[in-house]
Amino acid sequence: MFERFAPEARTVVVHAQEHARRLGHTSIGCEHLLLALVAADQPAAAVLREHGVTPEGVEREIVRQVGLGAGSDVFGSRNRDALASIGIDLDAVRARLEESFGPDALVRADRAAHLGAHPVGPKRRHGSVRLVPHWRRRRAGRTAARVPALPPGVTGRYEAALTARPVGHIPFTPRAKESLANTLREAQSQHASRIGLDHLALALITINSDPARSVLTALGASPRTLRTAIVTRYREAT
Repeated sequence: MFERFAPEARTVVVHAQEHARRLGHTSIGCEHLLLALVAADQPAAAVLREHGVTPEGVEREIVRQVGLGAGSDVFGSRNRDALASIGIDLDAVRARLEESFGPDALVRADRAAHLGAHPVGPKRRHGSVRLVPHWRRRRAGRTAARVPALPPGVTGRYEAALTARPVGHIPFTPRAKESLANTLREAQSQHASRIGLDHLALALITINSDPARSVLTALGASPRTLRTAIVTRYREAT
C-alpha cells in the first residue's frame, strides 16, 4: 500500500515515527500521524491549522493526554482500551492526578524521574562532591549514541530524555494501521491514483476512540466540519 503514497504522505509517516521517538513513545499512534500532518506545507494541513489544529496545540494535547517518555505507556491507547473494558477511565484518573498535583503533573514527574535516574556528572552531597560511577556515564553515552538524530522538521516544545527514547523500528498501533488502511478507501472514493495528504487527513479525523480524536475535541475541532473543509479545498483546487 505504501507504494501508492505520494511523497508528501510518505514524509508524514516517517515524521510521525520520529515524533513518537522524540516524545519517548514506544508505538506510533494516530496522534503522531496527526502531529506530523499539521506541520506539513500542504492544503490539508493548512485547513486543519485554520480550524485551530496547530502543531503546538496537537503536541501539547498529546503530552497532556498520553504522557511523555516512560509515563506514556500507562496512558497509551492500548492500555486505555484494555482498562476501559473493565470500567477504568484513564481520563478520569489523569484528571484526579492533575487536580491533586497541578497541570502536567505526569509530564513533570516523568522528567524528574529520568533526570534523576541517570545522573552524568559530579553531585554535591553534604558539602562534598560525590562522583557518579563511570559505568553510569558510559551507559548514558552509549544510549545517546544509539538514538538517531531527528530529521529536519521534527521539532517541538517537548522532548523525552535520550534514555527514554525508543531505538530502532517503532510499530504502529492497531488504530494507526486502521487509519492508514482507510487512506486507500478515501483515495478510491475520489478516483485518485495516489494517496495524498488529503486522504491521510480524512482517514485520521474519522477514527473513533483514539487519542487523535480526543486531541481534536480538546482543540475544539469538529471532524465533520474538518472533513467538509478539506474536501471543499481540494475540489476548488482542481
